[in-house]
Amino acid sequence: MVDFDVVELHEADHVDVGDTAPDFTRPLVTEEYWEDVSLADLTAEGPVCLVFSTMDGAFPATYMWNEIRDRQWGDSLTVVGVSISTPYEHKTFIAEREMDYRLFSDPANGVAREYGIPNPMDGMTGIEEPRPAVFLIDGDRTIQYAWVASEWPDFPDYDEVEAAIADLA
Repeated sequence: MVDFDVVELHEADHVDVGDTAPDFTRPLVTEEYWEDVSLADLTAEGPVCLVFSTMDGAFPATYMWNEIRDRQWGDSLTVVGVSISTPYEHKTFIAEREMDYRLFSDPANGVAREYGIPNPMDGMTGIEEPRPAVFLIDGDRTIQYAWVASEWPDFPDYDEVEAAIADLA
């Protein structure tokens, strides 16, 4: 028995396959430190899997990152996340999940708005987080694959993402 409500999300006017991924610079966090990094810096090194998730500690973020970690997506391209969590929360989350992935800290949710995927949080006026999403971006910052949640909670088809990663790598 499900102990939470599944909620249909409003239609998202998000970036999609063939679009240029909006560039941004935010603190990119590891278990040990963080530094400002741009998406363009990462794509200059090769393809990037950009994963938007709910705040650290929420079950959707935990489930998504455990699955991505266990599937080892980072073996064939750079995988980074974005959420509204602070660098301190990211450091703890990365350590607890035993992840080798870096996470962008975007407390104001500006990156999600640039990508067209903000999700206002019920009962919290003025507070939003990104809706879960996965974008595969090539070295020219062209989006080659896009998945955006249409309900909460919602998760990507991990096998489909892996197939898209194989096509990109």
